[in-house]
Amino acid sequence: IAQVTEAAFERGDYIFFAIDAHDEGDTFHPESKLFPPHNIKGTSGRNLYGPLADFYQEHKADSRVFWMDKRHYSAFSGTDLDIRLRERKVETVILTGVLTDICVLHTAIDAYNLGYQIEVVESAVASLSEENHKFALNHLQNVLGSTIIDNNLKVKAESSTKKAKSEEHTVNDIMVFSMLFMVKDDIV
Repeated sequence: IAQVTEAAFERGDYIFFAIDAHDEGDTFHPESKLFPPHNIKGTSGRNLYGPLADFYQEHKADSRVFWMDKRHYSAFSGTDLDIRLRERKVETVILTGVLTDICVLHTAIDAYNLGYQIEVVESAVASLSEENHKFALNHLQNVLGSTIIDNNLKVKAESSTKKAKSEEHTVNDIMVFSMLFMVKDDIV
């Protein structure tokens, strides 16, 4: 994810970090019945780590880099993401992050319903199981019309959708999301 984020930033793309932000003890949130507590506000469970943390620290003051808290799977749900994208005349979103079958997929569904073109960096998305990952990639490509791209942000040869679409984008056509769903032991 860090390599792709850096490459997108270097070519002038906007970068949105859409990060889960949950309230401790929120028994009303639907995820509380499905997953252990994670990404609790005010804890280290929400921190970026490794090269992605380094990238964010180095570039967080840049006008093209955004941190966005989200409560739901989709980066569009309950946020002003759609408004921010439309203000910048963004037409295509590039999705990275975890989990492919949860946050990435739900963000893609909302992006599709809002009329955005969708690209997914296959090597920069992951799930807890290979079966869920493959299901999500298939759904993204064959139901939502997503284009699968590589680490160089180019259309993969085997991607069967939107092959005719140019691989070259202007700054205002692209968006990169890093949706991080981190389950950590140190949620306190």
